[in-house]
Amino acid sequence: MSGEGENPNSKKSVSGGADNISGIVNFMARIANRSALKAIALGSLTLLVVTGFAGGLQNRSAAETDIGKQLSGLRSMADADRSVLTKKLALQIRALPAGAGKAGLANSLANLATEGDFGRDTLQEVTTTLAVALTETPSPRGGDQPYPGYDELAQLAKYEHMNVSMDSAEYRKAVAALDAVDDERKKVDFTLSDLAGHPWTLSALKGKVVLVNFWATWCPPCRKEMPDLQTLYNQFKSKGFVILSISDEDAGKVNPFVADHKYSWPILLDPGRNVNQMYRIQGIPKSFLYDRKGHMIAQTIDMRTKAQFLDILSRAGLK
Repeated sequence: MSGEGENPNSKKSVSGGADNISGIVNFMARIANRSALKAIALGSLTLLVVTGFAGGLQNRSAAETDIGKQLSGLRSMADADRSVLTKKLALQIRALPAGAGKAGLANSLANLATEGDFGRDTLQEVTTTLAVALTETPSPRGGDQPYPGYDELAQLAKYEHMNVSMDSAEYRKAVAALDAVDDERKKVDFTLSDLAGHPWTLSALKGKVVLVNFWATWCPPCRKEMPDLQTLYNQFKSKGFVILSISDEDAGKVNPFVADHKYSWPILLDPGRNVNQMYRIQGIPKSFLYDRKGHMIAQTIDMRTKAQFLDILSRAGLK
């Protein structure tokens, strides 16, 4: 996150595209895993050395290089066009010869494909492509930590309810690791202060429907979903809906941003990243929904649209 010294200007190479080999290397390295994509640096930055894509990009085929260029431009597209291209790229990647380059591209596309709602069919094609690529190219990394692609696949299955046809040891390891993290998250309680200095304690909000949302001012997907959060807050706050948005940036960055956009729900500061660590946040935006009994009933792995938020809020009785 911001503790790694990144700033909004450094994200332009990700969202603005890459039109040469060095630009593609930079882009693909930054989206090597979900933490690199969403925060560029959340914890330790794992470059695409893991997949072998960035390190050997000069040896990639023309087809792989072209797909990398198209991936770098996805964020700049309108959602309808982005949906069409995302599905097209999933099929193009699936048709590539097996190898680390194919696995890296499949994982990068999966990272980007959850930034909103581009259609269930599209996301399933992306998921299937990632599963195929990982099946063809076994994990190059040993030890207890799963290869990032398997972790991504496990999240697609658990949180996006995609169909994953895989029974490899690496995938099972990723699923087990994800289940263990979720068990930890369900036990989290915290107290943080908002921009006015008012303390908020999660456990004290029983009786309310609470959305805990992790974000940053420089994060493009975070900024994209925040107007919808304001709309939903206005719609449901009289029914006991509370949003607690948590940033690990300092108040000097957060205050002007919130004031400029006139966001009115509680914005909390976590400068020591203690609450981020409690939730094991490895990418933003990420949200957790609690029902009126204080039970975590849903979570997201990326930005959500208004319709997607409405779907999970309905599970807590807000309609």
